[in-house]
Amino acid sequence: MNGIIGRKIGMTSIFNEFGEYVACTVVEAGPNVVSQIKSEDVDGYSAFQLAFDAAKAKNTSKAIKGHLDKAGTGPKRLMREFRDFNLDKVLGDEVRVEEVFAEGDKVSAIGVSKGKGFQGVVKRHGFGGVGQATHGQHNRQRHPGSIGAGSDPSKVFKGMRMAGRTGGDRVKVKNLRVVKILPEKNLLLIKGALPGHKGAYVMIEK
Repeated sequence: MNGIIGRKIGMTSIFNEFGEYVACTVVEAGPNVVSQIKSEDVDGYSAFQLAFDAAKAKNTSKAIKGHLDKAGTGPKRLMREFRDFNLDKVLGDEVRVEEVFAEGDKVSAIGVSKGKGFQGVVKRHGFGGVGQATHGQHNRQRHPGSIGAGSDPSKVFKGMRMAGRTGGDRVKVKNLRVVKILPEKNLLLIKGALPGHKGAYVMIEK
């Protein structure tokens, strides 16, 4: 599965070839560096490890620095594996966005969703609240309501949808479409929204 590591820049909109107004997410996709090649014989599976985003040497551990020195590249902030990578690359080669994707490709985006802190059931699970504000309902519009029976089973079952920490989870969004590629700027325009905040890292898989 071919892919690339990128950084979410933000959102914009363009007009496609049919004159339709399309909302897009802009991703700074690479260039990535092949930092390790795994094989069936040695590792039990085939994969390419890609590295992205230059880092300061003083902020990089000796282990990571030594690992990246084998590929002949400087310190990087992020490394991720892509299994069954079928581009003809060797250790230390650059992987550019135009080599992996083409306009019209269907892709998946993997990232960490925005953290929203502690939230109630309406925002977290889409509850409708408890009725309306009439007939004695006071400040109950966004409350969960009844959460269990009294006599039997005399407890609340595990897994009950309740208030709690929301967001900050690894999310994979499938069936996104590549609208435009700007190879001279290493930019990828993908239709729709991608997980994460502006500046967050995302993995784009084909």
